[in-house]
Amino acid sequence: MEFEQILYEVDDRIATITLNRPDKLNAWTIVMMGELIKAFDMADKDDDVLAIIMTGAGRGYCAGADLDPNNIPTRHKDVKPGEVPRDTAGKFTLKVYDAKKPVIAAINGPAVGVGVTMTLPMDIRIASDTARFGFVFNRRGMVPEGCSTWFLPRILGFSRAAEWMLTGRVFSAQEALEGGLISKILPPEKLLPTAREMALEIVDNNSIISTALTRQMMWSMLCADHPMEAHKIESKCLHYMSQSRDFMEGVESFLQKRPPKFAMRPSKDMPDFYPWWIDRPYEDD
Repeated sequence: MEFEQILYEVDDRIATITLNRPDKLNAWTIVMMGELIKAFDMADKDDDVLAIIMTGAGRGYCAGADLDPNNIPTRHKDVKPGEVPRDTAGKFTLKVYDAKKPVIAAINGPAVGVGVTMTLPMDIRIASDTARFGFVFNRRGMVPEGCSTWFLPRILGFSRAAEWMLTGRVFSAQEALEGGLISKILPPEKLLPTAREMALEIVDNNSIISTALTRQMMWSMLCADHPMEAHKIESKCLHYMSQSRDFMEGVESFLQKRPPKFAMRPSKDMPDFYPWWIDRPYEDD
């Protein structure tokens, strides 16, 4: 599929999705949102894709919403009278949250506003030493979006999340690392190779079904009110995987000292209780 504002490439079981408006520092538009959602749908439905990398073209990751009056993402022309339009960033971050495949954000430059909130449901975030971050919404007379008021305190803790959101200041990759927003800082030329190494570490060695279940257990347990909730869903997942072909292959490959060849695929081998966390008022659109 040809896209206008993103690039989509699959190589070696990894889908790389690139924000592609470099002349605008990859600023966010409704078109970009729609294309990203389509790209994630494609990657999630493709059994030959086992991991996803997100990055930006040019010197920026995403400078936030495009403030051109024709592109401002909060302005919806098709909203019915009396209807509250859905936040476009939130529609995308919910799509990322629901993904079966692990997602790595390779943040190659400034990530401000939606540029940073879109990365929050991604599982691993690494950044170039040229990256800058900012939750600048209040400085623009706006409020946070992209479900970031749910994600950010859970990732960082409340105090750090509140500091960054309430001040709205732009901060360095080093501060992002110290605060726990990213896990690595790299020279620009090593950013994508490192992201690919991390993705290959996942796809070469792990069952994609185990990875999908683990990913969602971790995210969904962030709001559980007792460890018993984790015990219940872990027990279901353990029981399912203990009877699976991938478990038998995992044990045999370990005993035979060879790389595993996992055969189960998300299109047909997810348990019948998956997804267990979805309960929301919006229909997909």
